Amino acid sequence: MPPSNLTSLTPAAFILAGIPGMEESHLWISIPFCSVYLVILLGNGVVLFVIRTERGLHQPMYLFLAMLAVADLALSTTTVPKMLALFWFNAGEISFGACLTQMFFLHFSFSAESVILVAMALDRFVAICYPLRYAAVLTPSAVAKTGLVALLRSFCIIFPCVFLLKRLPFCGHKVVPHTYCEHMGIARLACADISANILYGLAVPIAAVVVDVILVAVSYVLILLALFRLPSRTARHKAFNTCGSHVCVIFLFYVPAFFTVLTHRFGQEIPHHVHILLANLYVLFPPLLNPVVYGVRTQEIKEKVVKVFISGTGSLYSLTA
Repeated sequence: MPPSNLTSLTPAAFILAGIPGMEESHLWISIPFCSVYLVILLGNGVVLFVIRTERGLHQPMYLFLAMLAVADLALSTTTVPKMLALFWFNAGEISFGACLTQMFFLHFSFSAESVILVAMALDRFVAICYPLRYAAVLTPSAVAKTGLVALLRSFCIIFPCVFLLKRLPFCGHKVVPHTYCEHMGIARLACADISANILYGLAVPIAAVVVDVILVAVSYVLILLALFRLPSRTARHKAFNTCGSHVCVIFLFYVPAFFTVLTHRFGQEIPHHVHILLANLYVLFPPLLNPVVYGVRTQEIKEKVVKVFISGTGSLYSLTA
């Protein structure tokens, strides 16, 4: 088919349908979604503010945590505002370019967050297994390069998806049965062969994430072996407590992601609205719980948050007195 005809078959805009079969409940569903999103903004914003203002937290572990908070904000902000506009104002229309942009940043944020979790696992591995070399290995330059790697790898993996979608004709199909744009949801609307989209969209990103999971698993196996060799019970308890927060975050991130992918690919008997709800919870729950987990389980973060809150309350009291 000539390129001009392909262009004419590309819609100017898509229509996000929301949660199929639950259109009447959109307004009620928006209430918890909006509440969760506000908590995400507050929680991750507090983590970033505390790490930025407290020089004692300018260490690799907390700098990686700041990167994680930025990735969480990007993951949720890419999808939730448009989702709420759809629920509240029936504003489901989204331009073709905006849809591709949302799709790109959604998958980009996920990939970047996966790299950051690997970096956090390696940080704990060096801190526990090679404590005397920690400062030499995890330098500010190394942390900055890790952030750059997260951005570059994510860009290289996700950007081809944009071209794979732009080459497809859609023959007037423009209703996306979802609350946001994601790669295969858009590709399935095409009236052409999407084998390349399926192969690339499934194999390459999942392969990258599987490599990340393997690296995290190997790091923690080595960490556990090192912990059991520690002579001091107090040292073991402190190390377990430090790693516990990271393990919780890993489960919060990867388990919902793999569950969503598996039900989307193989759970044909599961109602479509359940698929969409799971996909929505995935972009909400990890960004919601990550700062809570670190705030509760990491003593340094907890102490600094309390310190900032008390000083802020004291300043407010002095102004009103």
